[in-house]
Amino acid sequence: MAAIGVFCASSSTLDQRWLDLATATGHELASRGHSLVSGGGCVGMMGALADGTRSGGGYTLGVIPQPLVDLEVADTASDELVVTDGMASRKTLMIEKSDAFVTLPGGLGTLDELFEVWTTAVLGMHRKPVVLVNADGFYQGLLDWLDRLADTEFVRHSARDLLLVADSVPAAIDTIEARLDAIEARLDATDARLG
Repeated sequence: MAAIGVFCASSSTLDQRWLDLATATGHELASRGHSLVSGGGCVGMMGALADGTRSGGGYTLGVIPQPLVDLEVADTASDELVVTDGMASRKTLMIEKSDAFVTLPGGLGTLDELFEVWTTAVLGMHRKPVVLVNADGFYQGLLDWLDRLADTEFVRHSARDLLLVADSVPAAIDTIEARLDAIEARLDATDARLG
């Protein structure tokens, strides 16, 4: 199946409902046979996500910068833990290792990761699905603002359309699976024409 990069909060002071959402996301990935590519942390939603994936029998790859390892927040239980020299190289490696991306509720770091993978998709640097989970309307203000940017032509509508939105994790994974199937079908059709 697919390696799904998931971006989410790593704060340890979050409401339990967000930790539960992250755990459920991990279970959903594992139950569908997908592996997790995470930011490699063991705290907050990031830790709950990895634990949820492993408890469901899923494979976890964590990518974490050395300074966060030094703070002792690395997910040392990961099936594979890759340590990078900084945040930029972490994002680059997560993009390389993932087939698609899901963004759960989060703060500045999560938004940074979301905008990186979305921007690189818009620039044609990858064709990997990017799905934002708007659980309980968490990202509605952001989505409204992005729609206004598109309406005023600060963002092309075609670029805005590359950011997919789902209200729940199962819907997000459904969207990813459908997009990956469509990409594979197009590649197969191209191979058949060329072969």
